[in-house]
Amino acid sequence: MTAQPSLRTAAALSDAQIVTDVRHYTDRLFAFRCTRPRSLRFRSGEFVMIGLPGEDGRPILRAYSIASPAWDDELEFYSIKVPDGPLTSRLQHIRPGDELILRPKAVGTLVHDALRPGRRLWLFATGTGFAPFASLLRDPETWERFEEVVVTHTCRQVAELAYGREIVESLPGDPLIGDLVAGKLRYYPTTTREPSDRMGRITTLIESGEIFRDLGLPPLDPAADRAMVCGSLAFNLDLKALLESAGLREGANSDPAEFVIEKAFVGDGI
Repeated sequence: MTAQPSLRTAAALSDAQIVTDVRHYTDRLFAFRCTRPRSLRFRSGEFVMIGLPGEDGRPILRAYSIASPAWDDELEFYSIKVPDGPLTSRLQHIRPGDELILRPKAVGTLVHDALRPGRRLWLFATGTGFAPFASLLRDPETWERFEEVVVTHTCRQVAELAYGREIVESLPGDPLIGDLVAGKLRYYPTTTREPSDRMGRITTLIESGEIFRDLGLPPLDPAADRAMVCGSLAFNLDLKALLESAGLREGANSDPAEFVIEKAFVGDGI
Protein backbone atom coordinates (compact mmCIF):
# COMPACT_ATOMS: atom_id res chain seq x y z
CA MET A 1 0.00 0.00 0.00
CA THR A 2 1.41 3.39 -0.94
CA ALA A 3 0.58 6.85 0.30
CA GLN A 4 -3.01 7.89 -0.36
CA PRO A 5 -4.32 11.26 -1.60
CA SER A 6 -5.49 12.00 1.95
CA LEU A 7 -1.86 12.65 2.82
CA ARG A 8 -2.30 16.34 2.02
CA THR A 9 -4.93 16.61 4.76
CA ALA A 10 -3.05 14.41 7.21
CA ALA A 11 0.06 16.48 6.74
CA ALA A 12 -1.58 19.79 7.52
CA LEU A 13 0.90 20.31 10.35
CA SER A 14 3.75 18.72 8.44
CA ASP A 15 5.41 18.66 5.03
CA ALA A 16 4.47 16.26 2.25
CA GLN A 17 7.67 15.08 0.54
CA ILE A 18 8.14 13.07 -2.64
CA VAL A 19 9.93 9.72 -2.63
CA THR A 20 12.72 9.77 -5.23
CA ASP A 21 14.39 6.36 -4.82
CA VAL A 22 13.82 3.04 -3.01
CA ARG A 23 16.35 0.20 -2.59
CA HIS A 24 15.50 -3.13 -0.97
CA TYR A 25 18.49 -4.93 0.57
CA THR A 26 16.80 -7.94 2.17
CA ASP A 27 13.25 -9.01 3.03
CA ARG A 28 13.74 -7.06 6.28
CA LEU A 29 15.73 -3.99 5.23
CA PHE A 30 15.33 -1.15 2.75
CA ALA A 31 16.54 2.40 2.13
CA PHE A 32 14.77 5.28 0.47
CA ARG A 33 15.35 8.88 -0.50
CA CYS A 34 12.93 11.79 -0.67
CA THR A 35 12.88 15.49 -1.36
CA ARG A 36 14.18 17.82 1.34
CA PRO A 37 12.02 20.64 2.71
CA ARG A 38 13.60 24.04 2.18
CA SER A 39 12.97 24.81 5.83
CA LEU A 40 14.91 21.77 7.11
CA ARG A 41 18.30 22.48 8.64
CA PHE A 42 20.08 19.65 10.44
CA ARG A 43 23.44 18.47 11.70
CA SER A 44 24.71 15.16 10.37
CA GLY A 45 23.60 12.44 12.79
CA GLU A 46 20.24 13.97 13.78
CA PHE A 47 16.76 12.51 13.26
CA VAL A 48 13.33 13.72 12.14
CA MET A 49 9.77 12.42 12.36
CA ILE A 50 8.48 10.77 9.18
CA GLY A 51 5.41 8.71 8.39
CA LEU A 52 2.17 8.13 6.53
CA PRO A 53 -1.50 8.81 7.31
CA GLY A 54 -3.28 6.16 9.34
CA GLU A 55 -6.65 4.59 8.59
CA ASP A 56 -8.36 7.44 10.42
CA GLY A 57 -6.35 10.04 8.48
CA ARG A 58 -4.16 10.92 11.43
CA PRO A 59 -0.42 10.72 10.76
CA ILE A 60 1.51 7.67 11.99
CA LEU A 61 4.94 9.15 12.68
CA ARG A 62 8.18 7.64 13.95
CA ALA A 63 11.67 8.99 14.61
CA TYR A 64 14.10 8.17 11.81
CA SER A 65 17.76 9.09 11.72
CA ILE A 66 18.70 10.96 8.57
CA ALA A 67 21.23 8.80 6.71
CA SER A 68 22.27 11.47 4.24
CA PRO A 69 24.82 14.15 5.22
CA ALA A 70 23.80 17.70 6.03
CA TRP A 71 24.99 19.00 2.65
CA ASP A 72 22.79 16.64 0.57
CA ASP A 73 19.92 18.17 -1.43
CA GLU A 74 17.77 15.11 -0.68
CA LEU A 75 17.12 13.05 2.44
CA GLU A 76 17.97 9.37 2.84
CA PHE A 77 16.58 6.92 5.39
CA TYR A 78 17.34 3.28 6.26
CA SER A 79 14.57 1.13 7.71
CA ILE A 80 13.53 -2.31 8.83
CA LYS A 81 10.34 -3.95 7.57
CA VAL A 82 7.87 -5.15 10.18
CA PRO A 83 4.94 -7.10 8.67
CA ASP A 84 2.48 -5.91 11.32
CA GLY A 85 4.22 -2.66 12.23
CA PRO A 86 1.88 0.36 12.28
CA LEU A 87 4.20 2.29 9.97
CA THR A 88 6.70 0.02 8.21
CA SER A 89 4.07 -2.53 7.17
CA ARG A 90 3.04 0.20 4.71
CA LEU A 91 6.20 2.26 4.37
CA GLN A 92 8.10 -0.72 2.91
CA HIS A 93 5.84 -0.57 -0.16
CA ILE A 94 6.55 3.05 -1.12
CA ARG A 95 7.77 3.77 -4.65
CA PRO A 96 9.35 6.78 -6.38
CA GLY A 97 6.68 9.43 -6.85
CA ASP A 98 4.78 8.55 -3.67
CA GLU A 99 4.38 11.05 -0.86
CA LEU A 100 5.28 10.75 2.79
CA ILE A 101 4.98 13.01 5.81
CA LEU A 102 8.10 14.66 7.18
CA ARG A 103 8.16 17.13 10.03
CA PRO A 104 11.11 19.45 9.33
CA LYS A 105 12.53 19.71 12.83
CA ALA A 106 15.74 17.77 13.41
CA VAL A 107 17.10 16.83 16.83
CA GLY A 108 19.42 14.23 18.30
CA THR A 109 22.52 13.47 20.34
CA LEU A 110 24.73 11.77 17.73
CA VAL A 111 26.37 15.02 16.69
CA HIS A 112 29.92 16.32 16.89
CA ASP A 113 28.85 19.15 19.18
CA ALA A 114 28.14 16.61 21.95
CA LEU A 115 31.71 15.23 21.94
CA ARG A 116 34.91 16.72 23.28
CA PRO A 117 37.86 16.83 20.85
CA GLY A 118 39.66 13.50 20.57
CA ARG A 119 41.98 11.48 18.36
CA ARG A 120 39.88 8.45 17.46
CA LEU A 121 36.13 8.19 16.83
CA TRP A 122 34.35 4.86 17.34
CA LEU A 123 30.96 4.39 15.66
CA PHE A 124 29.14 1.41 17.22
CA ALA A 125 26.01 0.27 15.37
CA THR A 126 23.69 -2.72 15.14
CA GLY A 127 21.16 -3.25 12.35
CA THR A 128 19.55 -0.08 11.05
CA GLY A 129 21.34 1.82 13.81
CA PHE A 130 23.93 2.38 11.10
CA ALA A 131 21.74 5.14 9.59
CA PRO A 132 23.07 8.17 11.52
CA PHE A 133 26.62 6.99 10.86
CA ALA A 134 25.88 6.89 7.13
CA SER A 135 25.28 10.61 7.54
CA LEU A 136 28.32 11.33 9.70
CA LEU A 137 30.70 9.26 7.55
CA ARG A 138 29.84 11.37 4.50
CA ASP A 139 30.34 14.66 6.34
CA PRO A 140 33.76 16.34 5.91
CA GLU A 141 33.66 17.54 9.53
CA THR A 142 33.99 13.95 10.79
CA TRP A 143 37.30 13.48 8.98
CA GLU A 144 38.59 16.94 9.85
CA ARG A 145 37.96 16.39 13.57
CA PHE A 146 39.52 12.96 14.01
CA GLU A 147 42.77 11.25 13.04
CA GLU A 148 41.05 7.87 12.84
CA VAL A 149 37.46 6.62 12.51
CA VAL A 150 36.54 3.05 13.45
CA VAL A 151 33.17 1.82 12.16
CA THR A 152 31.66 -1.30 13.73
CA HIS A 153 28.43 -2.78 12.41
CA THR A 154 26.86 -5.92 13.86
CA CYS A 155 23.97 -7.79 12.23
CA ARG A 156 22.54 -11.28 12.37
CA GLN A 157 23.07 -12.16 8.70
CA VAL A 158 25.79 -11.24 6.19
CA ALA A 159 23.23 -9.73 3.79
CA GLU A 160 22.14 -7.30 6.51
CA LEU A 161 25.59 -5.69 6.41
CA ALA A 162 25.15 -4.68 2.75
CA TYR A 163 23.91 -1.11 3.27
CA GLY A 164 26.68 -0.21 5.71
CA ARG A 165 29.34 -1.89 3.59
CA GLU A 166 28.12 0.00 0.53
CA ILE A 167 28.50 3.32 2.34
CA VAL A 168 31.92 2.50 3.80
CA GLU A 169 33.35 1.21 0.52
CA SER A 170 32.20 4.35 -1.31
CA LEU A 171 34.05 6.76 1.00
CA PRO A 172 37.61 6.59 -0.42
CA GLY A 173 36.31 7.39 -3.90
CA ASP A 174 33.93 10.15 -2.79
CA PRO A 175 34.89 13.35 -4.66
CA LEU A 176 34.09 15.52 -1.64
CA ILE A 177 35.77 13.60 1.19
CA GLY A 178 37.90 10.91 -0.45
CA ASP A 179 41.17 12.71 0.22
CA LEU A 180 40.18 13.32 3.85
CA VAL A 181 39.30 9.65 4.41
CA ALA A 182 42.62 8.28 3.13
CA GLY A 183 44.42 6.32 5.84
CA LYS A 184 41.86 7.15 8.54
CA LEU A 185 39.05 4.61 8.03
CA ARG A 186 38.80 1.26 9.88
CA TYR A 187 35.79 -0.98 9.20
CA TYR A 188 34.83 -3.86 11.53
CA PRO A 189 31.62 -5.72 10.49
CA THR A 190 30.45 -8.76 12.46
CA THR A 191 27.57 -11.24 12.34
CA THR A 192 25.92 -13.05 15.22
CA ARG A 193 24.03 -15.89 13.49
CA GLU A 194 25.28 -16.55 9.97
CA PRO A 195 28.94 -17.62 9.63
CA SER A 196 31.19 -14.85 8.28
CA ASP A 197 34.80 -13.70 8.33
CA ARG A 198 34.24 -12.17 11.76
CA MET A 199 31.55 -13.28 14.18
CA GLY A 200 30.32 -12.19 17.59
CA ARG A 201 28.50 -9.43 19.40
CA ILE A 202 30.60 -6.30 19.44
CA THR A 203 30.13 -6.04 23.22
CA THR A 204 31.66 -9.50 23.66
CA LEU A 205 34.54 -8.63 21.33
CA ILE A 206 35.24 -5.47 23.35
CA GLU A 207 35.11 -7.32 26.66
CA SER A 208 37.49 -10.02 25.42
CA GLY A 209 39.79 -7.48 23.80
CA GLU A 210 39.54 -9.31 20.47
CA ILE A 211 38.50 -6.20 18.54
CA PHE A 212 41.57 -4.30 19.72
CA ARG A 213 43.87 -7.19 18.81
CA ASP A 214 42.23 -7.53 15.38
CA LEU A 215 42.64 -3.82 14.63
CA GLY A 216 45.99 -3.40 16.32
CA LEU A 217 44.59 -0.68 18.55
CA PRO A 218 44.91 -0.04 22.30
CA PRO A 219 41.92 -0.48 24.64
CA LEU A 220 39.46 2.38 24.96
CA ASP A 221 41.07 5.43 26.56
CA PRO A 222 39.13 8.56 27.58
CA ALA A 223 42.15 10.70 26.72
CA ALA A 224 42.05 9.68 23.06
CA ASP A 225 38.81 7.87 22.21
CA ARG A 226 35.35 9.23 21.47
CA ALA A 227 32.32 7.08 20.68
CA MET A 228 28.82 7.21 19.25
CA VAL A 229 26.34 4.37 19.83
CA CYS A 230 23.13 3.51 17.98
CA GLY A 231 21.23 0.24 18.22
CA SER A 232 18.62 -1.56 20.28
CA LEU A 233 17.93 -0.48 23.86
CA ALA A 234 19.77 -3.51 25.25
CA PHE A 235 22.75 -2.85 22.98
CA ASN A 236 22.86 0.81 23.98
CA LEU A 237 22.81 -0.03 27.68
CA ASP A 238 25.52 -2.69 27.32
CA LEU A 239 27.78 -0.32 25.37
CA LYS A 240 27.15 2.46 27.84
CA ALA A 241 28.32 0.21 30.68
CA LEU A 242 31.45 -0.83 28.76
CA LEU A 243 32.35 2.73 27.82
CA GLU A 244 31.86 3.99 31.36
CA SER A 245 33.93 1.13 32.76
CA ALA A 246 36.72 2.32 30.46
CA GLY A 247 36.48 5.81 31.96
CA LEU A 248 34.49 7.53 29.20
CA ARG A 249 31.64 9.82 30.20
CA GLU A 250 28.32 10.30 28.39
CA GLY A 251 27.98 13.69 26.75
CA ALA A 252 25.18 15.89 25.45
CA ASN A 253 24.77 19.00 23.33
CA SER A 254 24.85 21.10 26.47
CA ASP A 255 27.68 19.17 28.11
CA PRO A 256 30.12 17.54 25.64
CA ALA A 257 32.03 14.48 26.87
CA GLU A 258 33.56 11.27 25.51
CA PHE A 259 30.56 9.31 24.17
CA VAL A 260 26.94 9.77 23.12
CA ILE A 261 24.00 7.40 22.60
CA GLU A 262 20.95 7.86 20.37
CA LYS A 263 18.04 7.22 22.69
CA ALA A 264 15.35 7.80 20.04
CA PHE A 265 16.39 4.93 17.78
CA VAL A 266 13.32 3.19 16.34
CA GLY A 267 12.85 -0.38 17.56
CA ASP A 268 11.40 -3.53 16.02
CA GLY A 269 7.78 -2.56 16.60
CA ILE A 270 7.54 0.19 13.97
